[in-house]
Amino acid sequence: MSLTTPETFSPHERELLSRYFTNLDGPVFALVNLPEVVKGALFARYSRSPKSLRRLFLDEFVDELDVSGDTGLDATVGLRRAEELYERVFADYGDDSVAQLGGVHLACEQSSNILTKVLERGRLMSYLEQSTRYIPYDTRLTTGHYRYVREPQILDSPLGARYVGEMDRMFDTYGELLPRMQAHVQRTSPPPPGVSALAHRQAVRAACLDALRGLLPAGSLSNVGIYGSGQSYELLLMRMRAHHLPEANRYAEMMLEELRKVIPSFLTRIDRNDRGVAWTRYLRDTEERSAEAVGRLFPRAASDPGARVTLTDFDPTGEDKVLAAVCYPWSNLPDDELQEKVRALPAEDRTALCREYVGERLNRRQRPGRAFERTDYRFDVVADYGAFRDIQRHRLLSIEWQPLGTDLGYEVPELVSEAGLDAPFVESLERSRALHDALAKYFPDLCGYAVALAYNIRFAVQMNAREAMHVIELRSTPQGHPAYRKVVQDMHRLIRDEAGHRAIAGAMSFVQTADVDLGRLEAEQRVALRAAGPASGA
Repeated sequence: MSLTTPETFSPHERELLSRYFTNLDGPVFALVNLPEVVKGALFARYSRSPKSLRRLFLDEFVDELDVSGDTGLDATVGLRRAEELYERVFADYGDDSVAQLGGVHLACEQSSNILTKVLERGRLMSYLEQSTRYIPYDTRLTTGHYRYVREPQILDSPLGARYVGEMDRMFDTYGELLPRMQAHVQRTSPPPPGVSALAHRQAVRAACLDALRGLLPAGSLSNVGIYGSGQSYELLLMRMRAHHLPEANRYAEMMLEELRKVIPSFLTRIDRNDRGVAWTRYLRDTEERSAEAVGRLFPRAASDPGARVTLTDFDPTGEDKVLAAVCYPWSNLPDDELQEKVRALPAEDRTALCREYVGERLNRRQRPGRAFERTDYRFDVVADYGAFRDIQRHRLLSIEWQPLGTDLGYEVPELVSEAGLDAPFVESLERSRALHDALAKYFPDLCGYAVALAYNIRFAVQMNAREAMHVIELRSTPQGHPAYRKVVQDMHRLIRDEAGHRAIAGAMSFVQTADVDLGRLEAEQRVALRAAGPASGA
């Protein structure tokens, strides 16, 4: 039985796709024989298109490419380019760094929102994910099913019929509320003067999808595009094989099958008893033993959500260390002596030194150097699962999260309340809670699929000041989701006021704290102006 919905292509489409995709029928496949810019552009479209990658390629890209010279290619039977060379170097020298030199674009489609967090765990990989912020989930697949994971263990159990019925009702509610929400926002937020109808319509749509995405269960399906080296994939596959989620185990095997069509030499150690098998066993054993030990020492109990963001750890002398790191490359003094001298500086000199290092930033992408990596902050965060998903994708920070459940409550967006849709919204969330609780008794590793994205999850974030600048400035922009905007705004305030790192907080000059109506309106207007051409900007 197929656990995913297969795509259908005409014979001509299959012949064309076979040149560029290693698999035409399954949800996991690699991209080959295409220019890097095309592969990147395809993945870039993922976040805002409901289509699969192969359908996107056919509908939007193939007409722009000269494919006449590729008629002899067939990616579905595997590639051997440079394999003999890689095999020899890899076998003769055993240098792990060799496996960093070959990269693959891989698509993992129809994966649950829980699995996407497993896929997006590695620091040294790049990801683009289909976004619930831009794509409505009110339509069904060709099979007639809504887009959520249908795990065999659940479906074959006495709870199977209830699972399908309740999940369908959650999607029904989402589909019923979406037009009502759009009508409310259109009525209460008319387009400002000078804003195009298209930009306003897109901004309204984004605001409504933002407000209602909390109704979607974590089992909702998404498409993820991944780019990584052979070494990164090796590590990811071992983690996925060790994971407690059956869906992660299945996708690991599908990914390995496709990757071996492109970079087989880089993955030869995965199935070796003394390498990949042993490492996978080690990961699984340490996780199981840690969980058992923690459960024995600290049995689970009802938990108070507490504050949205708590600064649990920081270095009171962190700014001194950052300023010493600023001086280090331009001085001949040892590090410890520099720290002593910096601590003795008058406040105005310290401020001036930091100001010179940060410089005049013209936009948030201009960030100071690695001296800001000299101090760290650790935050304990309670936020809805949708906000967590967005923050988790930042690769340089360290993040750990607790199991997704319903005991920390949920968030009802202000826009939902303003539209008078609280009652059906909350009713659907309570349906999610009841289904989760029923599943948890029998399927503790799978019950998270039923939890709506509006429910809170607790997670810890640790990052240095340089990464904090990037995350806080990016996620506080007006077009950001209101849920994670509040989280990063709290982080900035705590760095400034509780840690007392005012110079570091002040350097984050592009943090935005003002509430905005139709946060994506300005961005959508810029897109509309670019699409209209130079004359429209006159």
